[in-house]
Amino acid sequence: MSTRLNPAQTEADALARDAADPLAALRDRFLIPRHDARSDQAYFCGNSLGLQPRATRQALLDELDDWRDLAVEAHFRGRHPWMPYHQFVRDDLASLVGAQPQEVVAMNSLTVNLHLMLVSFYRPDASRNAILIERGAFPSDRHAVESQIRLHGLDPAQALIEIDGDEPDGTLSPAAIARAIDEHGARTALVLLPGVQYRSGEVFDLKAITRSARAMGCKVGFDLAHAVGNVELNLHDAGCDFAVWCSYKYLNAGPGAVAGCFVHERHARSDLPRLAGWWGHDQSTRFRMEPGFIAAPGADGWQLSNPPILALAPLRVSLVIFREATMAALLKKSRSLTAYFAELIRTQLDEVLHIVTPTDPARRGCQLSLRVRGSRDAGRSLFEHLSRHGIVTDWREPDVIRAAPTPLYNRHIDCLRFVLATRAWADAQG
Repeated sequence: MSTRLNPAQTEADALARDAADPLAALRDRFLIPRHDARSDQAYFCGNSLGLQPRATRQALLDELDDWRDLAVEAHFRGRHPWMPYHQFVRDDLASLVGAQPQEVVAMNSLTVNLHLMLVSFYRPDASRNAILIERGAFPSDRHAVESQIRLHGLDPAQALIEIDGDEPDGTLSPAAIARAIDEHGARTALVLLPGVQYRSGEVFDLKAITRSARAMGCKVGFDLAHAVGNVELNLHDAGCDFAVWCSYKYLNAGPGAVAGCFVHERHARSDLPRLAGWWGHDQSTRFRMEPGFIAAPGADGWQLSNPPILALAPLRVSLVIFREATMAALLKKSRSLTAYFAELIRTQLDEVLHIVTPTDPARRGCQLSLRVRGSRDAGRSLFEHLSRHGIVTDWREPDVIRAAPTPLYNRHIDCLRFVLATRAWADAQG
């Protein structure tokens, strides 16, 4: 049973924690939506769409002004010349995901990048043709792998392997993943798993998965949509073949933002088959306009078209904030803030909410996936109640409320506000 708030969990305590937060000033670098004339929203939806950095508008206006004033010459003479623009985010992206600069590129959207990677790294043959994913994978990933399997003339009923959750809330233990790879690895061409599972918030051990997969002769890739900017990533050392991610969640680059891609350096000059485009051609000879394709070294060689400047500018702005804050400091705050939030829920709302996300801090990021004890209708009722009171979460079928206290702009007082509003709803239910 829950207990009512004690003095250590009062509003004064939450405000004191926020006052002592060394990263508190970061919140002022974002535009926080208003709930009403007196208060901001308590925004827990950075795992779906990150908030807008204040500097984004000016960055876009600068590019529009360069287009107005310089036209085509802005490719070379703009404040941030367009020709090499994707390189302006390269080092910060590499640092964020634990990669070498040549291993990353910002391009396209997540699922486009996933398809490009599948063309190169899913190479089925008669004996090894399966793709291994988790059951309940994000629909876009499942659609992508199923369509790629069909493109090779194969049947997903035989060539798509889904790992079932083995823990009480449907999460996947590391042992279950290792067993699945051991059992199916001999016929698996590719292991494709998330860095963070979107519905449960569970963090996967990329290095351990890669080690198991490669020992069985499988290629391995990761969808980092919910991991990048949220948890520690060391892609180069993990040794996976590729990874893809979007930038509109924790990276705050705006709706439909340009995505990212990692290709390990061992493939930097490989002759892997790929879908080629002019911008992926080696930079030194690209403008000769000759018919033969020579891939640029590294992840750049998978580019198709010139970079979308108006989509890259917000990403560049956001990555500056990450660089200045440092991922190490953000992770420290994230672990502390999420633990505070989880403890409040456990002690104050135990008879109301069940936390689906693993309790081990090493197996979660900042997202907590919550299930209302009782019916799905009760869950929807709470979700809508929170929204009416300016507390923004999101809902994932069939019955999960996701709340992500992101360290860039969320506070302890936001977490307390969530808990108090939920308590009020529960008391009103009788």
